[in-house]
Order: sequence, then C-alpha cells, then structure tokens
Amino acid sequence: MTPFPLQVAAIAALMAGGEAGRSTPAVAGSDAVPAWRADRGDGTYRNPPLYADYPDPDIIRVGADFYFATTTFANVPGLTILQSRDLVNWDIVSHVVQRLTGRSQYDLEDGTSYRRGLFAPSLRYHDGTFYVAVTPVGQNTRIYRTRDVRGPWEMNALDREAFDPALFFDGDGRPYLFTSIGTDGTVTMLTLSRDLRRVEATQVVHFNRGAEGSKVVRRGDYYYMFNAIPSRLALTVSRARELTGPWETRPQIDDTTGGHQGAIVDLPDGSWYGFVMVDAGAIGRMTNISPVFWQDDWPVWGTPGAPGRVPASAPMPIQGHTFREPPTSDDFSGPALGRQWQWNHNPEDGSWSLTARPGFLRLRATRSDRFWTARNTLTQKGQGPASRGEVALDIGAMRPGDQCGFGTFGKYSGQIVVNGGDGGARHLSMRVMEDRAEGPRTETRVARRPIAATRLWLRTDMDFTTDRARLSYSEDGRTWTELGGAFPLAYDWRTGTFQGQQFAIFCYNPGRDGGWIDVDHFVLSGITPGRPERRYRP
Repeated sequence: MTPFPLQVAAIAALMAGGEAGRSTPAVAGSDAVPAWRADRGDGTYRNPPLYADYPDPDIIRVGADFYFATTTFANVPGLTILQSRDLVNWDIVSHVVQRLTGRSQYDLEDGTSYRRGLFAPSLRYHDGTFYVAVTPVGQNTRIYRTRDVRGPWEMNALDREAFDPALFFDGDGRPYLFTSIGTDGTVTMLTLSRDLRRVEATQVVHFNRGAEGSKVVRRGDYYYMFNAIPSRLALTVSRARELTGPWETRPQIDDTTGGHQGAIVDLPDGSWYGFVMVDAGAIGRMTNISPVFWQDDWPVWGTPGAPGRVPASAPMPIQGHTFREPPTSDDFSGPALGRQWQWNHNPEDGSWSLTARPGFLRLRATRSDRFWTARNTLTQKGQGPASRGEVALDIGAMRPGDQCGFGTFGKYSGQIVVNGGDGGARHLSMRVMEDRAEGPRTETRVARRPIAATRLWLRTDMDFTTDRARLSYSEDGRTWTELGGAFPLAYDWRTGTFQGQQFAIFCYNPGRDGGWIDVDHFVLSGITPGRPERRYRP
C-alpha cells in the first residue's frame, strides 16, 4: 500500500539546570511528538489506532464511552483498561490488578511467569457495574468488579479454570461464561449465579474446530459468538436464536485481511464496528478497528464496496473528538508512576521510590544473578513504526557489582549496562540476550568501556519496519556514541515475554548489597523508519 505520511521529529533538546546539574526534557512529561497518529485530523483514521502491543482486545460501550481491556501477562499493574469516545483516540484509564497473587513465580521466586499471568480478559458492564472475567494461568477463573472503572476492583474466584472466559449478560440479567480452548474447540457455557460468585450449571453448546477466545453479543433475534482460530490466524462468527444453540458458523477475516481475535461493538447511532487483533511482528499483536455492515443478519467486516477486509483507512467512527493517546514520556515529578509504566513482575516495593529524591525515580539494585530474573525492571511498550526512548541517569550511587541500564526487553533484550566497580570506577558494556526454547543466549558486543561521568544519557531506537534496534550513550546529553551496532527485534509466543518488544530500565546486583540509580526522565519520540510501514506482518 502507499505509506501514510509520518510525523517524525528528533528527540526534544535537553537543557542543563536545576539540582545537581539536573537536565529536563524541553517537553517534560508530555507527548508533543507521537510516534504514530491514527486520527489524521481530516475526519478519517488509519489502522491501527494504537501502533503498539495491545493484544486480546475486548471493547464495550457504556453510554458515549468505549472501554478496551487487554492482556498484560506478568506485567504489573495488570489488565490495562483504556477509554475512548470515538474508537480511535485512546488513553489508559486504569489497571484492574495492582499486584499478582496465587503463585510464588509472580515474585520471581521458584522461576518466572513470563508468557503466563493474566491474558484474554472479558470486559462487560451491567446494572452500573464493570466486570472483568480472567483466568490466570494455572488458577481458577476470577471475576473482578467495580462501579468506578478507575478502581479499586473487588475480586472473587470461581471453582474452576475456564480458559479464555467470555462473560455475557442476557436480557434478563442472567450472567454466563463461555469457554473454549483451541486444542479442542468445544464451547462450554457456564451459567453463573446472579452475584457471579458460583457456577450453577454447565452445558456444551457448540463445537468449532480450533476455536478459542470466545466473545458473545446480542443483536436483534440472534446471539453472535466470535472465536479466534489460532492455527489459521482467522476469526469466525457463529449465530443462534438461543444461547444453547444450535449455532451456525461462518468464516470472517484473517491476518491477511484484518486479524484473528475480536468481536463487534455498537455505536450510539445504532451502527456497528469490529475490533480485531493482528500479529504484527516484533511490535507484537496490535488491534485494528473496522466498519461492519449486515447482510441477512450476518456481520460483514469492511464496507459494501470493499467487503471482507479491514480498511487501511476510513472515516472516523464518531466525528469531532480531539487527539488522545496513552502517555509515554515521564519526568517522574508526580506522586505515582505514570499509567504507561509496568514492572516485569510484582515489584519489590522497598527498592524503588519517587520520594527519596523528588523529581527522580530511584531504582535500588535488587539481588539477581541475571537480567531475566531481576525484579523491578520498569517497562513500557515499544511504539511503531519507529521510536526512540531516551533516559537521563545519575549513576553516582552505584556500588561494585551493580548492573544498571536501559534497552529493549523481550525475545531480544539489547542493553547498555553500566557496571559498578571498586573505588567508584564504572564502565559500560553492551549485550544482546536472546531467549530461546533450548535456553538463553547472551552475546557481549562491547565488554568494557570506562566512563568517568556520574551523569549519563542512554538511547534506545526501535524500528519495527526493519525489526532492528540500536543503542547509544552520551556523557553530556549532546554528543552521542553508538555502542555495539544494530541487533534484532522479534516476537515469539514460545519464548521471550509473549509481548512485543518493550523499553526497559533496570538495576540489579548478583551477589551483594547494591547501590542505586536515579532516573531523571524518560522521553519518547518518533524517528524516521527505515522502510515504509507495513500493515500486516504475519
């Protein structure tokens, strides 16, 4: 396709001043230069609305507001909820789970929970209450609820593990859960008690070979069930006049025409839109939206002039709203971490602080012999099609053995590491770690580069059009030196984190009480991609 124009800019200039030579971004804590803008400002939008890893979408409408729940695996806080007025301009409004419970691995004890944790949430609203159904890996299904979507959320667990649960309220208010797993495809309906705390009945209602990720909605005389078919990267729709069936099934779309897990949501004017996840390479799994029209009471993705395909660009679903996006840049001057940030697992709360040095994030070195098992690695999503993250660090309090730095996190974790040495000596190294099924592999590209400064700037550039990244450093915030050359970016559900590549700030020490680093700020901006962006990347 013809590439859309991009808003591309260099990172904001850094200016000296303030406490201990502190530098702040020219646009501190703001997102003046987004890496991607789906709302084109002329009454149209382009897919995806969010050029980042927002997988397993479930979107509902409550009045004039749309809410979007997405998978977060072992990241904390977990289960992100976004809000929009037009299905294109989104912002993060809350996280359902503040801390993962039920497994020691969530605290990075007895192993890790990467690729596990919380996924495929089902979001619904009924009688003034928001509900999220989710099944943590290896645990029973949980029902979270709140009357304020910003939380806090109350939770109760059911007596069984329902894979990829789909919560549905019928017209009489009776709640149900539908569940199916792709290795089988049998769809089971669980009838819940009115308070959603017990399973009162179980019935097999449908078989759809390879189906999982069910989502159920009602329109007119029919119930509609949408299912992902992971083996084909495809989406199907089934319909029935009764929840118990019989259900008839038709194919919908796939990764070459739009995506493979999603459903539909109604607009205030009575029209319908679809939302669907697409595997998109190293960026992860993104969510597209599409007009939907109806033929003989079957939903058809796209438009009558171009049916069966998610459009690259289309008129805005709802006109007149301003541009919004989740926050990215942060000067750490607030009382809490920005809602864009997540820890790699449950954090060790005594090892980080926003108050020990106001205006800075303090990361104390947690104890670990390697990056993969270190706690308190602070992450946020990589942004496409190409973006740059930059941090400014005060490293003066590092101690011997500390390994702290910045880089990518995922299937490939490429990082500039500041290594603490005896007598205050420090040096930089650059390493690339690949997580593989047969075991991790680490490549040290630059083993030792002495550094005298206690103030350091680090950059991470990720280009998702070429699936390559680069790292660089500066001792004055103006003159930059690349370290180690380009390295790969990738997504692999069998290894890594089951997520797109993330930015990561970390600090750990293998064998002794460590020191800390103070993070002055993080700034994200768009950079020029190496190639025109590609819409579908199977």
